[in-house]
Amino acid sequence: MSLDAFSQYFGELEDPRQSAKISYPLFDVLFLTVCAVIAGAEGWEDIEDFGEVHLDWFQQKGLFPDGVPVHDTIARIVSRLDPAQFQQSFIRWAQSVNERTEGELIVIDGKVLRGSCHRESRRSAIHMVSAFATGNGVVMGQLKTDAKSNEITAIPALLKLLDIKGCLVSIDAMGCQTDIAGTVVKQGGDYLLAVKGNQELLHRAVQQALRPLHSAAADPASVTVENGHGRIEAREYHVLAAGDVASQFPEWQGLKTLGVAIGYRLEKSGKQSLEYRYYISSAELDQARFAAAVRDHWRIENSLHWVLDVSMNEDACPIYRGEAAEILSCMRHLALNMLRAETTKKASIRRKQKIASMNTDYLDQVLAAGLRAMAAQ
Repeated sequence: MSLDAFSQYFGELEDPRQSAKISYPLFDVLFLTVCAVIAGAEGWEDIEDFGEVHLDWFQQKGLFPDGVPVHDTIARIVSRLDPAQFQQSFIRWAQSVNERTEGELIVIDGKVLRGSCHRESRRSAIHMVSAFATGNGVVMGQLKTDAKSNEITAIPALLKLLDIKGCLVSIDAMGCQTDIAGTVVKQGGDYLLAVKGNQELLHRAVQQALRPLHSAAADPASVTVENGHGRIEAREYHVLAAGDVASQFPEWQGLKTLGVAIGYRLEKSGKQSLEYRYYISSAELDQARFAAAVRDHWRIENSLHWVLDVSMNEDACPIYRGEAAEILSCMRHLALNMLRAETTKKASIRRKQKIASMNTDYLDQVLAAGLRAMAAQ
């Protein structure tokens, strides 16, 4: 595997160290860290140990001729990187490897890095907002915000870095803001936004417009029923042209469709619940596409956040020094994208990581799968 493809996107990051004091090239340390994270490393000592165990493999690639740095040196180098530069490099790489299709769903959602709180200064844990392409499970990009409430400002900033032309962008009620909707439309995409009480007048208008549809007797063909995990769930979806609602709320740029997802749940204990979730969209959605987008929105929880926590132990990672928490979060996304791109081994992410940690031939396969599209650019 040639390092040229990796260097194409990550080789120009600015080195924060004084040139006279550099013993280990920044590129070598970056490549080591990415490889170690792919192989399941969760901290600085893990990264050092991985480098020591596989030093011959790195030296065959022309890296670390004088040996691997100790973990404190790795931590010091990575924690001083400019996170904005690293994010931009990651986003350019992710967009080069993601084969977008017309109407592809991109989900925007936030996640707290619970282990990143600063114990000494009592600084809160950082909050990352990510963009996830559900079609092939690729993380398209992410940005840090200091609190969940700041997602409102982070989401437009992240969208401006992404190529969303022709895509449907799905965001929960936190992102139901006119500025966010306008940013999506301006960049050639369409929005699908959940509407709740934070947009009280809009929420009420959408409810009233859709009430005749979901108050009528349900068409059995439009209802899906699932029985499992000790409960029965029925789901029903309805859409309606925005019409008068779009006229009443001209500030919602390009508004074309209203939708409601109705969920009924019966627990084994006998407890019942009925939920109505309302949406607005700038796309002309039929019932089938609306239903698919609403269901696939939750893939960011199951296919990204859950994997980061369970397979990569992200919440348990205690690293908070400098910019390290944000940089390592981005590296975990990079590693996850590469592990998913390698399809010859039918195994879980965690199992692929273990194989990569023991077998550098397989690690080469993971790197090759993730970097192949980069080399083709």
